[in-house]
Amino acid sequence: MKKLIYLCCFSLVFFFPTIIFSQSTTLIERLGYDKETKLLIVHADDIGLAHSVNSATIKAFEGSGINSASIMVPCPWFPEISKYAKQHPEFDFGIHLTLTSEWKNYRWGGVLPASEIPSLLDNDGFFYRTSEEVAKNAVPDEVEKELKAQVERALAFGVQPTHLDNHMGSLFTTPELFNVYLKIGKTYNLPVFFPMNAAQGYPTLLKQIDDNQIIVDNYFMMNINRKIHEWTPFYQNIIKQLTPGLNELIIHLAIDNSEMQAVAIDHVDFGSTWRQNDLNTVMGKEFKSALKEHNIKLITWKEIKDKLDTSKVK
Repeated sequence: MKKLIYLCCFSLVFFFPTIIFSQSTTLIERLGYDKETKLLIVHADDIGLAHSVNSATIKAFEGSGINSASIMVPCPWFPEISKYAKQHPEFDFGIHLTLTSEWKNYRWGGVLPASEIPSLLDNDGFFYRTSEEVAKNAVPDEVEKELKAQVERALAFGVQPTHLDNHMGSLFTTPELFNVYLKIGKTYNLPVFFPMNAAQGYPTLLKQIDDNQIIVDNYFMMNINRKIHEWTPFYQNIIKQLTPGLNELIIHLAIDNSEMQAVAIDHVDFGSTWRQNDLNTVMGKEFKSALKEHNIKLITWKEIKDKLDTSKVK
């Protein structure tokens, strides 16, 4: 399940601090900020998953609860959010490259026909439920074709993506898949999300990173369900402990209604109530006040992409 994948893929530890400092300082300065600036992207995952997710994301964008999101192109509600993204180029929409379909009854396959990506599909013709299954079965050439098709479909629908990230960390599971991830970013001249505070578990992946890669120094995300009164303090504590550099806070939004409850049946973690709690928190006064209190400078992937030639970032 998603919680397990993220816990495995993104353990919150630091790696090669000297390298991290030099890269983050250079990036901050290239963006025009003092090297002690605490930059933060407040990012919502899984857009296009369901109408309730789209509705919550739009509410959060328009209410300044988030400043970034990424779209799951293979999902059924992609057309709705792609239309909104096309009409609102001021908002920061990336592509949530997708190779997994984790829910119990709500499933999807690829953008390409099944005959072109057989290694990516289970016996029912859907993406595998776990990233481990992707790592075991996926043929890198088929992964590359499918991911290119996802980006091309987004472009065809009028989305102008600002960055790439990936659903459930599936593209971090093997060096071969990670190489495809980086290749897609270079093909479309898009930054790809890779957090250095998660890199200790992936020394082989670090070898594939070059000086052109824009590195997120620290990423943060809730992985374990909490009682509702603990939600806001959890995020306030993250904001309080942010350090200078490029940081990203990943959240999951939805309206807790019958649609999302059906999608997330038997999934407490990252489920319907969880996503409503995330929405309530980022829209709340306490969260926004914490950002101001701790001198957090909000930044988007769009701003980074627009200010920097990603082929020359050092």
